[in-house]
Amino acid sequence: MILVDADACPVIRLIEQIAEKYGVPCILFCDTNHVLSSDYSEVKVIGAGMDAVDFALVGACSRGDIVVSQDYGVAAMVLGKGAYCIHQNGREYTNENIDRLLMERHMAKKARRAKSKHHLKGPARRTEEDDRKFAEAFERIVRKSFQL
Repeated sequence: MILVDADACPVIRLIEQIAEKYGVPCILFCDTNHVLSSDYSEVKVIGAGMDAVDFALVGACSRGDIVVSQDYGVAAMVLGKGAYCIHQNGREYTNENIDRLLMERHMAKKARRAKSKHHLKGPARRTEEDDRKFAEAFERIVRKSFQL
């Protein structure tokens, strides 16, 4: 199964196209502020509590599932359950890189707190190349996970 942290996820349609191509069921998790609809995926609307979607997704995840999330904490928890996890930019989270990513997130948060007067730039605008990279990486994980 494919589980998607769908709040503000820019690659939902790509995920669904690949899931449908391989006949893999897909669930989109969103909160009440980001209600979605889909012709392919099941949509689970979760209450708008802090991290409610994240915990619902992790709770539904099983060994061998594929999770799409930009949240490193979610990635760490699903990796611990034996699932695959990929970021919307196409980077696969693994047991080999998750500790470093969590440490980098922690250090960035400390730096932001220390420089509270300065605003950091947000992510760059998403490009077609970003979508292509994600689709290639995601399809590779789907094929590996479901041995297709």
